[in-house]
Amino acid sequence: MNPLGSMLMGNLLHRPLRTLITVVAVGVEVCLVVIIVGLTTGLLHETAKRIEGVGADLMLQPPAASILQSFSGAPMPVKIKDKLEDVPHVAAVAPVLLQFHTSGLSVVYGIELKSFEAVSNGFVYHAGGPFQEANDLLVDDWFARSEKLKVGDIFRLFENDFTVRGVVEHGKGARLFVPIETLQELSAAHDKASIFYIRCDAPKNTELVAEEIRKLLPRHKLSLLKEYLSMMTSSQLPGLDEFVNSMIVLAVVVGFLVIFLSMYTTILERTREIGILKSLGASKTDIVGLVLRESLLLCAAGLVAGIGFSYGGRFLLKEMFPTLTILITFSWLVKAGLLAALGGVLGAVYPAWLAARQDAIVALAYE
Repeated sequence: MNPLGSMLMGNLLHRPLRTLITVVAVGVEVCLVVIIVGLTTGLLHETAKRIEGVGADLMLQPPAASILQSFSGAPMPVKIKDKLEDVPHVAAVAPVLLQFHTSGLSVVYGIELKSFEAVSNGFVYHAGGPFQEANDLLVDDWFARSEKLKVGDIFRLFENDFTVRGVVEHGKGARLFVPIETLQELSAAHDKASIFYIRCDAPKNTELVAEEIRKLLPRHKLSLLKEYLSMMTSSQLPGLDEFVNSMIVLAVVVGFLVIFLSMYTTILERTREIGILKSLGASKTDIVGLVLRESLLLCAAGLVAGIGFSYGGRFLLKEMFPTLTILITFSWLVKAGLLAALGGVLGAVYPAWLAARQDAIVALAYE
């Protein structure tokens, strides 16, 4: 091994605890980026899949409604359902009232069970059965596992006690379902609905139905489910992109500071060795390259650790919060690695310059 290579490995092994801390810090940087992005994309992806699982062809919302359903109000009269059912080629219409359950961070659907099942082809029951009383509650299997609920349990929702009447297969729009009349009363939205799910008699008639509904209700927001699902991206949600970008910048800054501190202290400790290398003919470029290679090697080790932290963190979060969806993609693992390398290179620039400008004679005399 040449002198530069020997010094590179010596630097890393000379202070193993410092090297380990640096690698862990870079790993945490990578993990932070991957988990934050995985949470946001996972939330959108899982929400889109659940809405798709309702089985509707069209969705009618109030004017200027948010793409995120939980931000929707309830300004539409339920009697709109009768008008929609009169449109040719409409097979079923299901009014749904939405209410955000803050303590559980989930959306509750108030539904007419018969019309909702007509649109969605019915629930698959893991246990129990349909509503029997006004304060009955259906929960999906993921939520039941998260909250350790079973049929017959009492669940507190909107300051009201509900009886778990059935546990259903996940993927039908929401995780919690109550009779629409009950939710209307609790939210003071009498005879109101937040959205209408519409199923056509045949997929080929969807555009015809959409055209007729736009004529009938020109001010309302009508979405084809396929188009709506394609819009479920972070750029469509106010502030989400800014939040993700802020977290990424924070992660890069952490990586920069960690690498900077590690490389700076290394240069101070290795002043005499740098003098020896220069006396043996090493150029300034060689010295800069040595520091940058050491930084990139630390970043590479940190990337490997970060990937492990990411999958481990996802496992722990899923164990603690079973309803969470964290989507880890190869593309973001690559991006996180590149961001870690960027922070590492930036953090090593000044220490590399400091090492390269040292005078060989002065460095050799350094004690």
